[in-house]
Amino acid sequence: MKARRIWAVVEKEAREIRRDPLFLTMAFLVPTLFMFLFGYGLSLDVENLPFWVIDYDHSQTSRDFISHFSSSRYFSLKEALPREEAAVSALTEGKVRLVIIVPPHFERDLSRGRAAPVQVIIDGTFPYRAQVAKNYVRAVVGQINTNRLKDFFRHRGVPEARVEALAEPVRLEVRYVYNEEAKSRWSIASALIGMILLMVPPMLTSVSICREKETGSIYNIYVSTITRAEFLLGKIIPYFFIAALNTLVLYAWAILVFKTPFRGSFGFYLASALLYAFCSLGIGLFISSFTRTQIAALMISLVVALVPSFLYSGMLVPVSCLDTVGRFEAHLFPAMYFVNILHGTFLKGLGFKGLKGNFLALVLYTLVVYTLAYFSFRKRVKR
Repeated sequence: MKARRIWAVVEKEAREIRRDPLFLTMAFLVPTLFMFLFGYGLSLDVENLPFWVIDYDHSQTSRDFISHFSSSRYFSLKEALPREEAAVSALTEGKVRLVIIVPPHFERDLSRGRAAPVQVIIDGTFPYRAQVAKNYVRAVVGQINTNRLKDFFRHRGVPEARVEALAEPVRLEVRYVYNEEAKSRWSIASALIGMILLMVPPMLTSVSICREKETGSIYNIYVSTITRAEFLLGKIIPYFFIAALNTLVLYAWAILVFKTPFRGSFGFYLASALLYAFCSLGIGLFISSFTRTQIAALMISLVVALVPSFLYSGMLVPVSCLDTVGRFEAHLFPAMYFVNILHGTFLKGLGFKGLKGNFLALVLYTLVVYTLAYFSFRKRVKR
């Protein structure tokens, strides 16, 4: 392996990159575009749920009951309607996500010590959102019931300490760690670095080699004395520097724009991200070995990147929540290991000691990918 021949390929590739404005855009602008597009577009937070109310009681108690929902950041009262037909129609059209129906004699039943049923109709089109909305409703109603029970004991002269013990015999205290405000954006913004570094680098390397196949300049490589290793290494180096720059840019966007906290070792993050980017570039080399056109390489790169990034990386759905087959498939892709590293370094403050297994898995995956890329690239025309 001669450095002079490797450097010749590096210079040639650098000139090709500078001459192609579209390629430069894809290399430098697309990662930032993806970061903002998915960072603001993907959210697992369920807040400001629009709801309508049908209040048949029109009493002070029913209004107080409704105010507990309207004053919460999880609900947004749109209108109080007199007719159920209009509310159901609004639910069907997607104008609201739930309808609360307060029955007649609501205040009278509560004042006489009887249970007063309240109906809540929830849009179940999206099961996750519907389940969260139901839990929110239960939490609000549970707090209302607890407050009424406390008032009942106080009116009978029960001491305040005893009131608290009777109303809440088991007092639940919840504290979030690693993501104190329970913001999905913190988790998603950090994981997006892994998704983007798996999407863009393979596109660059696979399209680059396929472009030479389309123009015929690849035949110069076939007939030259340059070895496979020298050619592949020379191809990788310019794109590795581009990926390294994107690694820093994406880190800056996650920290500065999406306000994601970073608590771990920056050195370990950088080493892991560069290894992951190097692995991702190798995937592009492997794709280019069996594709002949830039369009085919681009489409395959997107499919290979998007599926593991969204389904099996743990960015949107924890891998532990997948079934047995899904968990097995998740371990076949590098995205899961790097997202674990990202969440560990950004949110949990972990370093190499706590994430050693994921880092070594990326090392193994990189060796396998480049072995496949090396043996699949041949200096001869396939007929």
